[in-house]
Amino acid sequence: MTTVYEVPLREVPLAPYEEVMGAQRVERLRVEAGWVRRMLGGRTVWNINSTAAGGGVAELLHTLGPLARAAGLDVRWLVIDGDAEFYAIAKRLVSRLYGIAGDGGPLGPAELLHYRRAVAANAERLARHIHPGDFVIVHDAQPAGLIERVRERGATVVWRCHIGSDRPNEHTREGGEFVRRFVAHADATVFSTPGHVPDWAPSPRLIAPSVDPCGPKNMDLSPDVARAVLAATGIVAGDREPPLTVPVPIGPPAEVRQAALALREGPPPAPDLPMVVQVSRWDRLKDMTGVLDAFIASGVDGYLTLAGADVSGVADDPEATDVYEECRRVWHALPEEHRRRCQLLCLPMDDLRENAVVVNALQRHATVVVQKSLAEGFGLTATEAMWKSRPLLASAVGGLRDQVKDGESGLLLPDPHDVGAAAAGIRRLFGDHAFARRLGDNARARVHEHYLPDRQLLDWMRVIESVATARAA
Repeated sequence: MTTVYEVPLREVPLAPYEEVMGAQRVERLRVEAGWVRRMLGGRTVWNINSTAAGGGVAELLHTLGPLARAAGLDVRWLVIDGDAEFYAIAKRLVSRLYGIAGDGGPLGPAELLHYRRAVAANAERLARHIHPGDFVIVHDAQPAGLIERVRERGATVVWRCHIGSDRPNEHTREGGEFVRRFVAHADATVFSTPGHVPDWAPSPRLIAPSVDPCGPKNMDLSPDVARAVLAATGIVAGDREPPLTVPVPIGPPAEVRQAALALREGPPPAPDLPMVVQVSRWDRLKDMTGVLDAFIASGVDGYLTLAGADVSGVADDPEATDVYEECRRVWHALPEEHRRRCQLLCLPMDDLRENAVVVNALQRHATVVVQKSLAEGFGLTATEAMWKSRPLLASAVGGLRDQVKDGESGLLLPDPHDVGAAAAGIRRLFGDHAFARRLGDNARARVHEHYLPDRQLLDWMRVIESVATARAA
């Protein structure tokens, strides 16, 4: 039975954010939130997406929702549901909007009918949540079919698209034709980067996402604590003595209890062995096998870790298992000497705070972080690594081109398919320690200025104000 459910948002204090961002920035957030709250007349700002865990949208909502509420706005979050066929169609649609074929399946009349039926079942249950005058943000393609139904409820609706392609092709056109019939009813649209705005998007705006500096994924961790977390999960060698309790600035401590599911040859790597790390979903667009090829081609004396979520822990991504199995096959085909220098990790997702601390420790432990995406909306994991002052090698695609200033706050690959260039980038960051350290320092400063959550919330407040005012007029 299809069910729309509300994700509870935790209560957070603003004091930890003042320590990171400064009292002046937090006070500005309070003042602007007060103005928007009065303008809305106490009505609710709703977010609607397709999963409460896994992927960048869920992470952003787990951060922005509580922070907005702490600043004084009534922000809430709904998640839609669907059957396996709906998620397969939605994943296919997402792939097309990224500019690739995905599973190669059709997006024809039968798929449109199934999508409409799934959306209609969800829409029937929205009435208990959404009321006239509310402001609703519909995230990505999965729930886009709800836009017209939400607007019929008397709410103002914005479609927030987190994905896209720098190079329109037959796939983006097919995906666009499918989704635009629904998005056309939105009062406005929001994108992460200019290159992803299609010509059919109504009243488009730009908002770059952000990272949470006070949450378990991006809070400060000492090198000793990071190594202890990785040892406790079996990612590096060391005493495995779970549970390990890690204090968090906001909320209860994180408990590290579960071992990562690791595919490797031999024991875990020594904690002092230099490590290349990519953390991402098991998604073909993240090109995990391409990172594996580039690491081996680089010839560096180090270890590679490719880490993604447990494939059973992300409800809206039916391709994750297939992509992980592809990576397994590529790893198994390697000569033994290379298998001994590479591991694939599936990180448990049933405790999101535990998962976040493990990712935090893994990124901080990394000598080099790679984000070799073939397409990208906004690279949250890249921004997380930048906040941790890690030298970053990323593809010059999507929002990554905005986030990273090549040669200043990271290295960009002009062609994400170029394994030789990726290998050369890894060698350079391994070999030139002063350059790598300078990139890391500049990267953290860039995130502090542009990609912390107060900036994103202020951008959203301006959109809410302008769009709601235009709707009222």
